[in-house]
Amino acid sequence: MLFFKKNPFGHILFLKKWLIRLLGAYTHQRYRGFNELKIEGSDIIRNLNETNVLFVSNHQTYFADVIAMFHVFNASLNGRVNTIKNIGYIWRPKLNIYFIAAKETMNSGLIPKILAYAGSVSIERTWRSEGKNIKRKVRFSDISNIGKALDDGWVITFPQGTTTPFKPIRKGTAFLIKQFKPVVVPIVIDGFRRSFDKRGLRIKKKNVIQKMKIKKPIRIDYEKDTTDEIINKIAFSIEQHSSFSKV
Repeated sequence: MLFFKKNPFGHILFLKKWLIRLLGAYTHQRYRGFNELKIEGSDIIRNLNETNVLFVSNHQTYFADVIAMFHVFNASLNGRVNTIKNIGYIWRPKLNIYFIAAKETMNSGLIPKILAYAGSVSIERTWRSEGKNIKRKVRFSDISNIGKALDDGWVITFPQGTTTPFKPIRKGTAFLIKQFKPVVVPIVIDGFRRSFDKRGLRIKKKNVIQKMKIKKPIRIDYEKDTTDEIINKIAFSIEQHSSFSKV
């Protein structure tokens, strides 16, 4: 039955659609009310393939960044250019948008669990757990799930793996790009850490201009580019290369 149609992760699409609608309605004023979201390049969204697109972005809060992207992507797909004015776009959300997040983060409360159902590909971090540095082997099931999400639609990732600025890009992102060969779209955000707490659930300050710049896909030679070259391209594209910290 259409009512019980599921995505590749077993989530019921009808339920997912209503969760996105409700979350969109609840959070809209955080980007167009209490604070404003200045958007550049959202027209790029409408020209992307339906599947196998990887968005790479710097990271400032656990959840506010990715929720803003859900707003911007859906607004653009419904005819808005560089604006999320008129929330009617959330009535027809794109249901195959996913974001990569740490499993422990997505299990940390009711709201994160709801967000996980709305689109998380939850993975076990190999470098950090419960606030401590660790060394853990990559789980092949995590890689498989990311590939599954790319096969089904769009995936958002924060390749630094932290909200601390100018940290190195993790090699895992480059490996994923070489393996799955997605279109890689860089996004640069700013202002979110000033307006939200670290989790991105509580408004810390009002009347802040948040910014989101969507850039053209990165040119990558999937066969010839080394992982280090891909990492360097990502760092420059999301303006997190060490040279930007000196500006």
